[in-house]
Amino acid sequence: MKNITTSPADKNTVDTPPVDEAVDRQWADLLSPARRQLMRDTGLAVGAFALAGLAGPVLAADAKAPTGIPDAGKNFAEPPHKPGESPWGYDTYKQPTPRPAGVRPGESRLPAKPRAYTDIKSYHAHIYFDEDSYEKAALIRRWSAERFLVELGDWNTEPRGPHTTPSFYFGFTTDLFPKVVPWLQLNSLGLTILIHPNTVDPRADHLYYALWVNRSQPVNAFDWPTLEQRKELTVEQIYPNTKPHVELET
Repeated sequence: MKNITTSPADKNTVDTPPVDEAVDRQWADLLSPARRQLMRDTGLAVGAFALAGLAGPVLAADAKAPTGIPDAGKNFAEPPHKPGESPWGYDTYKQPTPRPAGVRPGESRLPAKPRAYTDIKSYHAHIYFDEDSYEKAALIRRWSAERFLVELGDWNTEPRGPHTTPSFYFGFTTDLFPKVVPWLQLNSLGLTILIHPNTVDPRADHLYYALWVNRSQPVNAFDWPTLEQRKELTVEQIYPNTKPHVELET
């Protein structure tokens, strides 16, 4: 491209290069809304690199063809590949099925014997909500406190602990399970509810022993210590703090 120069006498005067309509058309196509979105998503530097590779045949006809084009539109690394060819080659269907690494480090795959159901000392019910459904959560919270002797926790208006969305919880003793769980199933108002037991293994309580009312959602407890890694094998205690005064509907 021809350099743009200014005259000392008149700095507003420039030597304008001739317009190449074919180049302009090519850049207009490359800077389409979809391509501009790609540049915004992946960063100007990566987007410019991708544009340079795509515009090469027009903007630098005498340059050598690129040997590899990184796919800036995906969130995983791809091996170098030629334009118009799959970066993964054409023999992926022959690959053996790999066994992934275990997600439960330190835990044996097969226990020697079943766990006793009496290991469960209490339960937690976590009711999830968002800015559109908080009024439903408030109604379930009030109804629960009016009908059950439970330990009602504070509002969590942001993700807390292993829970990825706003929530509140109440804890209840095992003798209430036959009443609380069916009641929550029928009165969830469409909200997602996690019900988990409380044992000496809180990690497994949240990840593997849980019950869900309606849709399940991710629980971030994988980095919690395993049962073998725990120093104190204690169980979280339940201290009821409600004053139920409404007879349970039957």
